[in-house]
Amino acid sequence: MPDDTVVWAIGDVHGRRDLLEPLVAELLADLSRSPARRKVVVFLGDYVDRGPESCGVIELLACLPGAHPFEFHFLRGNHEDRMEAFLTDPSVGPSWCDYGGREALLSYGIDAPIRRDDLEGWAVTSRTLNRAMKEAHKTFLANQEMSLGIGDYFFAHAGAKPGVPLESQSAHDLMWVRQLFLDDPRPFDRVVVHGHTPLEKVHIDHRRIGVDTGAYATGVLTALRLEGESRWLLQTAKSGGGVELSLRAA
Repeated sequence: MPDDTVVWAIGDVHGRRDLLEPLVAELLADLSRSPARRKVVVFLGDYVDRGPESCGVIELLACLPGAHPFEFHFLRGNHEDRMEAFLTDPSVGPSWCDYGGREALLSYGIDAPIRRDDLEGWAVTSRTLNRAMKEAHKTFLANQEMSLGIGDYFFAHAGAKPGVPLESQSAHDLMWVRQLFLDDPRPFDRVVVHGHTPLEKVHIDHRRIGVDTGAYATGVLTALRLEGESRWLLQTAKSGGGVELSLRAA
């Protein structure tokens, strides 16, 4: 990281507000204590679907920039892309609900149609979500960024397509690329920090850092702290009836 800069990058939340709230509180406290001039928080996308509180997660995130004097960046994940698409295209509904959209709709108090071919039912559900969703939530979805570069790091939801300069990546690849990115050994000109592909442990090598620890299924949400040449991991994890925080060098 450049001098006088500290960055936090948060992995895929997927509706787990219970894990997100204590994580955010801790990293905001860290930034408040830091003497750095530039203090940045990057959310790597996939805030919604699968977990129980998509609505609550969006509500929490949408309020952060107005409440804290730090630099916030909200990257667009493939799940936000499909959720927003459903607001104007009901035909997206069945495929969206195949990978978590039903849970997102439930968080807004809406039941999805049972049948995939219920065209009128999906149209009604789309209109109902439009009415139920706050304008601030729609603005949050509409204003997300595709990627961000700071120092020797490049932040994107899914990763990047090998052989293509980072500044020339397509929106589709930034949100959806997987094995093509994961399996290619060629490094980019920056280390890519990404989510999208859940793993039990954070992956770190010479070309990428993957911080999606599958929060919706594992109960573990991960954030990466970058300052100078240092790397630290902050995690919230379900433990008994509560949530535990842990911090360690990466």
